[in-house]
Amino acid sequence: RYRKKGLGDNEKRIVEFLRSRDLEGASVLEVGGGVGTLEVELLKAGAARAVNVELSPYYEDEARELVREAGLEDRWEYRVENLATNGEDIGPADAVVMHRVVCCDPDPDALVGAAAERTRRYLVMSFPRERVASHAFVGLINIVARVLRWEHRSFVHPVATILGAAQRRGLRQVLEHRGFIWQITALERDSTASVR
Repeated sequence: RYRKKGLGDNEKRIVEFLRSRDLEGASVLEVGGGVGTLEVELLKAGAARAVNVELSPYYEDEARELVREAGLEDRWEYRVENLATNGEDIGPADAVVMHRVVCCDPDPDALVGAAAERTRRYLVMSFPRERVASHAFVGLINIVARVLRWEHRSFVHPVATILGAAQRRGLRQVLEHRGFIWQITALERDSTASVR
């Protein structure tokens, strides 16, 4: 889809927010980046380096191909790790991105907390809004997952839990966009708070 149509609307919003904050020379850490479309666009927008931390090696070959096609392979890295439980060796980045990832983890405090601890400047996340339509959407995804015998489950976490995990680690909200299902939130590091 990315090769034919480019980024989706929410992905464009994430890239535009970070581009507006001057990405020149910045490092990017994307948690659950899949095939790396956001990383490719952020590197094209001026980021110096990007790391994709994924739970699964499934996306790696396609991600490498996309990065190679863009001529960015020397500025990109793919790692198979769980940031929340065993990502101790994953260092900080200027911008940390989690697009449609928080809803895939049963423990948003641990995941968002681990991402926030590695955020030097901006943490940008998208997750399902707390509303009936989101619960119905996520419920349908989980029914399909059960029928197909996938291990994956999705969650609609309380926004207060998600934001609280980041705010307790020195980040403050600077952007909120509410779509029909998805909410995009960006947080900025408080200049007095340190990164782990």
